[in-house]
Amino acid sequence: MGLLLGSAACGGGDGDDNGPAQEGTVEDVSEQGDPVEGGEITVGLEAETNSWLPGEGSFSNSGTTVAYAIYDPLIKRTAEGDFRPYLAESMEPNADLTVWTLKLRPNVQFHDGTPLNAQALKTIFDEYLTAPTSNVKNTLADVTALNVVDDLTVEYVLAQTNAAFPSVLTGSPGWPFSPTAAAAAGEDAGANPVGTGPFQFVSWQRDSAFVVEKNDNYWQEGLPHLDGITFRPIPDEDTRVSSLQSGDIDAMQTLRQSTVQRARDLDGVDNYEYLGNNAGGSIINSSIAPFDDLRVRQALAYAIDQPALIDVIGGTGLTPAATQYFSPDSPFYSEKAAEAFPTYDMEQAQELYDDYINDPQRSDGEPVGTDLAFTYRCPPDPTLNELSQLYQNFWSQLGMDVSLETVEQAAHVQNGISKDYEVQCWRVGDEQDPYVTLKNAFTEGPLNFTGYTSPEIADGLETLRTTTDLAERQEAVAQISLDISENVPNLFTGYTLTDIAVRDVVKNVDGWTFPDGTEGDGVPGAQAMWGFVWTTE
Repeated sequence: MGLLLGSAACGGGDGDDNGPAQEGTVEDVSEQGDPVEGGEITVGLEAETNSWLPGEGSFSNSGTTVAYAIYDPLIKRTAEGDFRPYLAESMEPNADLTVWTLKLRPNVQFHDGTPLNAQALKTIFDEYLTAPTSNVKNTLADVTALNVVDDLTVEYVLAQTNAAFPSVLTGSPGWPFSPTAAAAAGEDAGANPVGTGPFQFVSWQRDSAFVVEKNDNYWQEGLPHLDGITFRPIPDEDTRVSSLQSGDIDAMQTLRQSTVQRARDLDGVDNYEYLGNNAGGSIINSSIAPFDDLRVRQALAYAIDQPALIDVIGGTGLTPAATQYFSPDSPFYSEKAAEAFPTYDMEQAQELYDDYINDPQRSDGEPVGTDLAFTYRCPPDPTLNELSQLYQNFWSQLGMDVSLETVEQAAHVQNGISKDYEVQCWRVGDEQDPYVTLKNAFTEGPLNFTGYTSPEIADGLETLRTTTDLAERQEAVAQISLDISENVPNLFTGYTLTDIAVRDVVKNVDGWTFPDGTEGDGVPGAQAMWGFVWTTE
């Protein structure tokens, strides 16, 4: 579960019910009042998205928050951390968790007027999500078939037991889109999204504006409240903050700690903050020399001063140092893993480094005593530039020759997927079921960015896959987390406090609920359910 900070009066909890208090907790946002109908807002995004078609688009935090305007997820996460049907009416497994039967709500239509039914889900699955070019086909690799049972019911048939399967349908594999519209648009389907969501697509000028308008035929009565939203990618943090301050935009998302602090100081601005499992850090390509050697990875870890790194990104007093994929407020946090993760010790780092470079059998084949030389990459953000320079300084003290390179976000992600890098900054962790998170990160597949696997992780994943017992699952995650701490496939700075900062006329940003009134999980990763938001202006 994630810890919600700075909650609204209408839904979202008050922080105290969602875990232990963290440094930097802010006061509640302004009075919400009753919902107001009409009006439009402009939202500043962290980045642009390459395509809006599930299976084709790379939906980072910014892409996902836009997607929640035009698509409805079949499954969503509650404030308590459970995964429950949202667009779906129900989802039930068979006894051995190999067949999951999903029933759709009746009378739901896509924006083009075609029905959301079982056949639509099957077409989406067969022709798009599991196509050879799909970027989610590996996420769905366990699904051998999606069978139509009746007009509103499908079966997901799995190759093996999977207790965590509902979590998969919270992401883009569970965002139904009109197969009729996608087929008609062909190669342009990603630029013309048609979902069932509270808003429907109007226009997209890449790198400038993505415009949506109210879906008057929305299946949830009384929603949405707004008439329209314009999403604007504004990659520069300073520009995004100044745009909010001037009123040029009404809301903005950020995953930068220094920006969160600045947003807190703005007059007339409410901050919807969330500290979950997402953490900043670096990934290490353990599939290539010299990073295939544990001594090198441990040396990198022991040489970094986490508090100094957190200070550079503006997180001092905001976020705790990270040691694993789950934050201290998560039921899957492990004290043993926290204790095992390397802490700043230059003497230990130097010993490990010297041991490697003076080893005649060193994996890179270089002569004994030759210092390591590698490139550290990060996107061209001023804060990340400072962060990169600090990493460079730490590792240079050991004798490493570290070059810095800035890479645009899209290429940076692709480099991670293709493992075309040595060490680079990255974010890890999410709010999905731990089986999904850890399976993606540490089994063969494009989302295993570090290339690291181990028998201990495989054993833990097997437990997570086959049981719903919380205690057993916690023990399995602890086993995996300990292995990661000891073998260091990635480094951590601090957990990421995310924020949707809004002019205080924008209300109920974190107050979304399930159709039956169950409280949702707020705004993890600065991602909002925009259908529930209103403006008083």
